[in-house]
Amino acid sequence: MPLQKVRLELARNNEFPEGSANHGYEFNAPLDSEGHISKEMWNHHAADCYVRRFWGDEAEEHGRLIHLGDRWMFHYTGMDEEEDEPLFRMGNHVFAPGEYVSITEHDGEQRTFKVARVTPSPLS
Repeated sequence: MPLQKVRLELARNNEFPEGSANHGYEFNAPLDSEGHISKEMWNHHAADCYVRRFWGDEAEEHGRLIHLGDRWMFHYTGMDEEEDEPLFRMGNHVFAPGEYVSITEHDGEQRTFKVARVTPSPLS
């Protein structure tokens, strides 16, 4: 099961009625044949599960996809644990174009993102 590069883009909301391709995340994750993230494979590839947060004109943030207890989250370099971004029920989501996932961001707001694309990671 190779690593996949997942691109999430902000879904429609009050601020962006059409959503926004300029606000989102790209991350590497080991996905099974049905598009679910595999914790077992993550255990072997955790060091390669990078995340990049892009948010309009703000500076990009870089970190890792981590798993703690039964939760998945993004942890960014130089930030405290309380600033980690939990991914709502990530273990149950299918990562395929057109699907949706919710993330609680640094500001405490939960936002919905659309899976824009899933491609083989160059780190595979």
